Amino acid sequence: MSEEALREAEREAILEAAPFAVGVVLALTALAVVSAHAGWELFDGVGWWLWAVTAGAWGLLALVLLMGLRTTVGPRDVRRRLVQTLLGVAVLMSVVQTALLVASLVNATDVRVTGPQLLMSGATIWFSNVVAFGLTFWTMDAGGPVRRAVAQTRTPVDFYFPQDTDDLRGHGWTPHLVDYLYVSLTNAIAFSPTDTMPLSRRAKGLMGLGALVSAITLLLVAARAVNILG
Repeated sequence: MSEEALREAEREAILEAAPFAVGVVLALTALAVVSAHAGWELFDGVGWWLWAVTAGAWGLLALVLLMGLRTTVGPRDVRRRLVQTLLGVAVLMSVVQTALLVASLVNATDVRVTGPQLLMSGATIWFSNVVAFGLTFWTMDAGGPVRRAVAQTRTPVDFYFPQDTDDLRGHGWTPHLVDYLYVSLTNAIAFSPTDTMPLSRRAKGLMGLGALVSAITLLLVAARAVNILG
């Protein structure tokens, strides 16, 4: 077990992952404040508080990440499990918010959804979706950053990166958070894998869900917003 490798995994959680979680907190908080001020609602009574609750969950996730992921590797790696649970909540909230936003468009007679509301809500959901799935991939692949640091290898892998080819595997390359965020970003834009392939069923399922939420947000919500603004 490499002490330096463990410290690197801890630094990655604190210096790289936590700022992204904080960024989502700020985006959701801004949307909650604007929604409260403008009286925006998705349904009767469902408005700013939904974004505030989601921001609170992301805030707790940011605090856990700021403590680092370094802990006992084994059945008692509670901190990693807590991060995964909070990410699961974040993904679920992203799906719920997308569904509510789409439903508000279908039931436009009950709730008037404005162009600015759609654009700001859609952009916030899309951004939080990309970060949530990127962090999920990061904590899931080969057991997460701490387990990868301890084992100093990735087995079994959930994602096959271009650097995993036989020609480059011997150079000691290992993926970091930015690599998983890139996978999430390209999946959210292309609605499919690009240069990195999901191998496990859970990776395929999560990438499929992320692409679906992104497609609905970008194609339906953004298109409707442009139509309203036009």
